[in-house]
Amino acid sequence: MNWLKDKSHFILISFLLGFCMILFLVVPLIGSLTGSASDIPTTLTDGRTIKAILLSFYCALLSTVVIFLFGVPLAFLFTRFEFPGKKVVDSLIDLPILIPHNAAGIALLTVLGPYSFPGKILGDLGVNVVDTAIGIVAAMIFVSAPFMVRSAQEAFASVSPEMERIAKSLGASDFKVFRHVTFPLALRGILTGCLLSWTRAISEFGAVVILSYYPKTVPVLLYDVFVSEGLKAALPINGILIILAIVILITFKLVTSQSRKAYLKQ
Repeated sequence: MNWLKDKSHFILISFLLGFCMILFLVVPLIGSLTGSASDIPTTLTDGRTIKAILLSFYCALLSTVVIFLFGVPLAFLFTRFEFPGKKVVDSLIDLPILIPHNAAGIALLTVLGPYSFPGKILGDLGVNVVDTAIGIVAAMIFVSAPFMVRSAQEAFASVSPEMERIAKSLGASDFKVFRHVTFPLALRGILTGCLLSWTRAISEFGAVVILSYYPKTVPVLLYDVFVSEGLKAALPINGILIILAIVILITFKLVTSQSRKAYLKQ
């Protein structure tokens, strides 16, 4: 430990402060897992828990697909073209991250609720948003879209425009250039954005609970069990969520690490 040999007070204090932060982040998770470990297997056989997990994963996947279809073209426009109001629109992308997510749920409810003009039109078409899986997906899209757009922006920005110009000079159309040059080169960053959006969607509570309390996703089920049955009953579900988060985090790190190694070998 070179920093210890140097006997730097600044380095020592930084280490202690950082270690305290790590403890603050890790100890509650460990405490929750140890307090619920024995009940997790039983909870995993509970039908409502399995249903909530599958619903969360399914709705998060749907939201990620929608964000991919709309967010990737938007990110491409941001990185390759200038247009009036670009800075304003670009700033608006981050708003869902900044505002409280229960406020996001209320905002969505005012637009998609049954008494709003769009909500009435959807209702006439037989599409109900409130307390349906559609509402869950809508809430997930709202809160997780920025992660996809920002990741895709960084990915497209890393692709040299010169390669696109060369492809165009050889007679390729804009779509063919995007399909065969830009998109493949930016794919790793876009996939990272997909994973980030998906994981963020799974963990969403505030917007979902207001727009679609039923059917219950895992975070909503956890809240419901905690309020109605108490801490002891909620701990196993909480432990499952923490384990899922750890698995997803490790998967994300492995995917990004392999992508980085493959990129460096090129």
